[in-house]
Amino acid sequence: MSHPHHDHHHDHESPAALRTRALESLLVEKGLLSTDTIDAVVRTYEEDIGPLNGAKVVARAWTDPQYKKHLLADGTAAIADLGFTGRQGAQMVVLENTPQVHNVVVCTLCSCYPWPVLGLPPAWYKSYAYRSRVVREPRVVLREFGLDLPAEVKVRVWDSNSEVRYMVLPQRPAGAEGLDENALATLVTRDAMIGVAQVQAP
Repeated sequence: MSHPHHDHHHDHESPAALRTRALESLLVEKGLLSTDTIDAVVRTYEEDIGPLNGAKVVARAWTDPQYKKHLLADGTAAIADLGFTGRQGAQMVVLENTPQVHNVVVCTLCSCYPWPVLGLPPAWYKSYAYRSRVVREPRVVLREFGLDLPAEVKVRVWDSNSEVRYMVLPQRPAGAEGLDENALATLVTRDAMIGVAQVQAP
């Protein structure tokens, strides 16, 4: 599966999204903004600024057993305890990856996504190819992302919707035992919190 940055399928876009796209086109057309600048800003929010919140949640869970217990029991409240709230994360459920179970998140209907902890959804998450295939053939799709899980690991696919958003609590990698919470957070990627990747040791 290819993972293009731009998603040219604009089905299910809200009126606000359509207005934003029209404004973006006008600014580019008038020479006030370049598409490269827009791409850079979007990429920053997709890959850096937004996912930092989720990375802090994961790192806290890795270092604080009580917080982890709270996070898995009531994701919404535990995430709010760190100051991350918003309409797109009103009902959060956090799924723990273990050596026996690997969780992956999708929204088959459109692109429901926990913005407060993961930032903007990547183009591939919104694509029809991902939304339709990861439910039917999750192992194949994960391999296309570079994640080849052992046969004995059970893969569970969770379908987000307008009421419930899911976030994966990835496994803490071996070799990261001596790192503090801040250092651990730098290892956590957006893709690991969606479930299409694992966190790598430093």
